[in-house]
Amino acid sequence: MSELSSKQCVPCRGGVPPLTADEIKPLLNQLQGWEVIDEHHLRKVYKPSNFREALAFVNKVGEIAEEQGHHPDICFGWGQAEITIWTHKINGLTESDFILAAKIDEI
Repeated sequence: MSELSSKQCVPCRGGVPPLTADEIKPLLNQLQGWEVIDEHHLRKVYKPSNFREALAFVNKVGEIAEEQGHHPDICFGWGQAEITIWTHKINGLTESDFILAAKIDEI
């Protein structure tokens, strides 16, 4: 279990600035295969071997999202599942986005 995945997502009520590039870098370094897009969101594409595995993976992501109260955008189909995460309330990244990404990687 990574340090990030052992934490819990914290609901964002707004009024805080999104993370800066300098704040993002050490958090991103704790993840495998995720990319930061425009200092705004995290994205990773998973490659399950077929549709059934992609669906099962997406359902597990959904369970984690509900448990954490933090919900990613998910696009999936045969042999792929793309996860995009950001904190909508502030239109940018928070530590909770990285926590959720770490939890998803443990599926």
